[in-house]
Amino acid sequence: DDFMQMQYLRAVADYWEDEAANPVSPVYGGRMVDTSRMFVWAWDARPYPAFPSRIDVWSDGDNYLRGHWLNGRAASRDLASVVREICAGAGLGEVDVTELHGLVRGYAAGDAGTARAALQPLMLALGFDAHEREGRLIFRSRDGRVSAALDPDGLAVSGDLSGLVEHVRAPEAEIAGRLRLNFTEADAEYETRGAEAIFPDEATHAVSQSEVPMVLTRGEGRAIVERWLAEARIARDRARFALPPSAMEVSTGDVVALPVPSGTARFRVDRVEREAFQQIEAVRVEADTYAAGETVEEIPPVPGARVPGPVYPVFLDLPLMRGDEVPHAPHVAVTATPWPGAAAVYASGAEDGFAVNAVVTGGAAIGGTETPLAAAPPGVWDRGPPLRVRVYGGALSSAEPGAVLNGANLMAIGAPGGTDWELFQFAGAELVGEDVYELSLRLRGQAGTDALMPPVWPAGSEVVLISPQVVQIDHASSLRGVERLYRVGPAALPVDDAAYVERALAFEGVGLRPYAPVHLGAVRDGGDLAVRWVRRTRIDGDGWGAEVPPGEAFERYLVRVIAGGVVRREAEVSAPAWTYAAVDQAADGVTAPFTVAVAQISDRFGPGLFRRIEIDE
Repeated sequence: DDFMQMQYLRAVADYWEDEAANPVSPVYGGRMVDTSRMFVWAWDARPYPAFPSRIDVWSDGDNYLRGHWLNGRAASRDLASVVREICAGAGLGEVDVTELHGLVRGYAAGDAGTARAALQPLMLALGFDAHEREGRLIFRSRDGRVSAALDPDGLAVSGDLSGLVEHVRAPEAEIAGRLRLNFTEADAEYETRGAEAIFPDEATHAVSQSEVPMVLTRGEGRAIVERWLAEARIARDRARFALPPSAMEVSTGDVVALPVPSGTARFRVDRVEREAFQQIEAVRVEADTYAAGETVEEIPPVPGARVPGPVYPVFLDLPLMRGDEVPHAPHVAVTATPWPGAAAVYASGAEDGFAVNAVVTGGAAIGGTETPLAAAPPGVWDRGPPLRVRVYGGALSSAEPGAVLNGANLMAIGAPGGTDWELFQFAGAELVGEDVYELSLRLRGQAGTDALMPPVWPAGSEVVLISPQVVQIDHASSLRGVERLYRVGPAALPVDDAAYVERALAFEGVGLRPYAPVHLGAVRDGGDLAVRWVRRTRIDGDGWGAEVPPGEAFERYLVRVIAGGVVRREAEVSAPAWTYAAVDQAADGVTAPFTVAVAQISDRFGPGLFRRIEIDE
């Protein structure tokens, strides 16, 4: 136990520093034990963290977890000293940390500003509270041990309560049943890791996620989320009661035993209001929640020397998603295993003269589908079979439907190497295998991509999770439709390195593309055919109070009549209606069945996506 090792060394050192235990010799004028020459013989010459992580080099690496090596442990601090230092930096003076226990491997307070902000992550992660008593700040680790047993006869009567003890239980729906904690992993490469805990009876996909700027082992991370989960379930029960002036010694942070219908339960005092008597609010606790259990630790692996290898880039010509993007500029997503730290995107109009266009600092979640995805109506939840995807370079997580409606979990799907991308969202993401997820409860054809949705996206289609790691490249509007060369690779390597991947691509600037009209309808008026539709907009189209803005410099539509796969007539109109006169039908030689297709025209993009209606009579 790393904390016990630290406490042992401190106890030995403090003992011999005491002059009563280590007196000065009247013979040679020095102490019996020269504390300046005290050493701990537990340092290994093998480099940390290669030892213990490189099991392939040193087979005794597993012994580190049960050994007394100081490598990787000497820099840790006890929690009490960290809290004392933060308080001293804030000018709080002497504080009581004698009841504070725990180990801090690493903590980044950042620009917290106040001592309270700096202490709060430590308090949440390591489970301790701060209380003021008689003008002194006291810190105490939570242990659930009873400080006082309260007899019902010793409670005060308060008119604010519906009895001697007022019990309140929070609804179960308010209690998170699935928690995830992100932290910096101790040892190895100090990468960001996540630990998750879930109640066995939890049925929802939602995850309550937190992050602490601390260095933890994987076992410590799991222990924290498990404690949080247990505390949340137990803390559903709260109590309010009053104490007479004779019980003033009960204060915040104390754990008291209170009568409950089933017997006696422990409650931690969280709030005290002192008037003629003490009005107290307390939350239920259990000592077992804070008991140190057996932590299953594992040594994180450290790979050997890494030589940056090729990356896998995906260029996406996408519509406006937030509204603040450069409408004519494409996006790029990059993944690699291992991630090289950053990927550079070079661009050129010829085989030489490449210049840096963008730098991607984070790997994106890119993958492929393992099951087909059939077309579904836009604007309603797609409750069809789950879409199974395998992703690389990232993880997927579920989201509440409300969060999805606010933009969460947006993903692009398209043919590998293709230019058409449908945007869809998903609420459920269930991990069913290594890097394999099943996505359910989807919203299809987002951001106007419903009009290019095929009857089915086959298995093997490419998917990209739209995240901050998917960035826009620098692309002039004058380069729309112009093929250019792009090279993408590890930023630490030169552009001519073999690790770079080259693509020859041209982009239309889909962010400028008008949405396809909707609600096409046609009625016969004698021999004439009257066609009507409703326009949409790619800009600020979510408002409900008034008609959406046009989004283009003018309102104009291209109407096509298609029969036998051949365009028989084209017309441009400036209103969302068009009449196909009987005389024109006769001149075109068109009889049912035939198709009428309508697209809105942009002054910069030209005709957008078409919406079609089949005329069968």
